[in-house]
Amino acid sequence: MSPKEPDAPKVGRPLGSNTRTPELDERILNWIAEGKTLRSFCRQPGTPGWRTVYHWLEDDAEFSARFAKARDMGYDAISEEALEIADTPQEGIETVKKGDKVVEERRADMLGHRKLQIWTRLQLLAKWNPKKYGARPREDEGARELDDPNPDV
Repeated sequence: MSPKEPDAPKVGRPLGSNTRTPELDERILNWIAEGKTLRSFCRQPGTPGWRTVYHWLEDDAEFSARFAKARDMGYDAISEEALEIADTPQEGIETVKKGDKVVEERRADMLGHRKLQIWTRLQLLAKWNPKKYGARPREDEGARELDDPNPDV
């Protein structure tokens, strides 16, 4: 009998994190329904890798259908979040410099930042679910592209 070799150092995720349970399924679905990403869920300690979850989706039609429904709910959550961002001013500090010298600091609404947050969410929604969130053509204009966060009106 040969002596037992020492175990190799373990790298990657801890063992057992790929075990699928009904509770884990519910956690994933609730996370997605809140408009959060699968990858952000899978970055948490003790959770499976995102590729593992995609394998589960490929192998289980019922879980896949529930995931699709949760993702649709998540899109609605993201659109509601865009409205909340639009309705909620965010105060920030704007610093005016001339050369290396600070001339003035003023507090103001971070309007440009909020516009970018809203625009990004709307762009993603239009790509992910174009039937529900995509631009609709008007009879007199044709389709309007959502490619400029500050369109000339």
